[in-house]
Amino acid sequence: MKLTETTAKEITHKVINKEELFILDVRTEDAFEDWKIEGENFTYLNIPYFDLIDGVEGMIDQLPKDKDILVVCAKEGSSVMVAEMLAEAGIHVSYLKGGMKAWSEHLEPIKVSDLKDGGELYQFVRIGKGCLSYMVLSSGEAAVIDPVRMTDVFTNFAIEKDVEIKHVLDTHLHADHISGGRTIAEQTGATYWLPPKDATDVMFDYQGLVDGAAITIGATKIDIQALYTPGHTIGSTSFIIDSHYLLTGDILFIDSIGRPDLAGKAEDWVQDLRVSLYERYTSLSDDLIVLPAHFMIIDELNDDGTIAARLGNLFASNHGLNIDNEDTFRKMVTENLPPQPNAYHEIRETNMGKVTPDSEKQREMEIGPNRCAIR
Repeated sequence: MKLTETTAKEITHKVINKEELFILDVRTEDAFEDWKIEGENFTYLNIPYFDLIDGVEGMIDQLPKDKDILVVCAKEGSSVMVAEMLAEAGIHVSYLKGGMKAWSEHLEPIKVSDLKDGGELYQFVRIGKGCLSYMVLSSGEAAVIDPVRMTDVFTNFAIEKDVEIKHVLDTHLHADHISGGRTIAEQTGATYWLPPKDATDVMFDYQGLVDGAAITIGATKIDIQALYTPGHTIGSTSFIIDSHYLLTGDILFIDSIGRPDLAGKAEDWVQDLRVSLYERYTSLSDDLIVLPAHFMIIDELNDDGTIAARLGNLFASNHGLNIDNEDTFRKMVTENLPPQPNAYHEIRETNMGKVTPDSEKQREMEIGPNRCAIR
């Protein structure tokens, strides 16, 4: 039986299209339980590679006869070996090219909408990590918001769309992934924007994002309006694009709210978080479409693959927005914090410009799911 490879992009399309897939994950049990490829119609079998070194005969009966089978490991090598053994046993199987490392780094650009006067808004879904980035295009110019470290995806997309990246913005100083903002700005000559209250210790020049600032993209005057919304970090800033889209950074997600503790300031910042959610956001139109910087679970994906929802719907359905008592809210936030992201201190220092890890170290620092939300 011929062995085939499957790319992270192909798996992403299976996720979006809700296709069936059987995944044989040969990583350790702990690694599998912490983080795996998720799909609405995916099923799983986790058998560590070391339990299969002597052969796969004993587990073949656990494999389905009527589904595509994908073998997954951390970096590819172990999955190739297991897939080869299965192919030799007559099982039609493929392996994930690049392993979970490739899954973590894949970005899928999905069009959110046309904007008025001919502009476009795209969401870049980092499907394996739960990160969401954005690009606004108008009249030959572009702005990138919350870009991740795979900067070539954004610069190549701009070339494909024949636009020049003029602005790069981070909604806050990220702690769960390495920002590509400064790199894109250096490569393109774009202005890099960062909230000043998050930038007191950074080692580079930036343009300060302040409440009420307006950045115009292209001749069609598509404004990105800055809205100060602290709570996840002290500088967290939301953006209103085209008077219709609310980019919430890590303050508000579709199914949850942001955590206030990644700088060790949970008790200090929880009140800021409440004010941002329960006062600043409630003063906005319910018809704004929320576009967050992360998603937590695969159920948050819409049918077209985007992660987006009407603000009014979130006020009705998101538990974090429906706690009337302030003390109850404080207790809920501070007592339900998930584990800290992997290497978050190092990631923060990288995003401050204090350290410059090599590319392989950056991959290691980011491995695992995002943990920006309160669950």
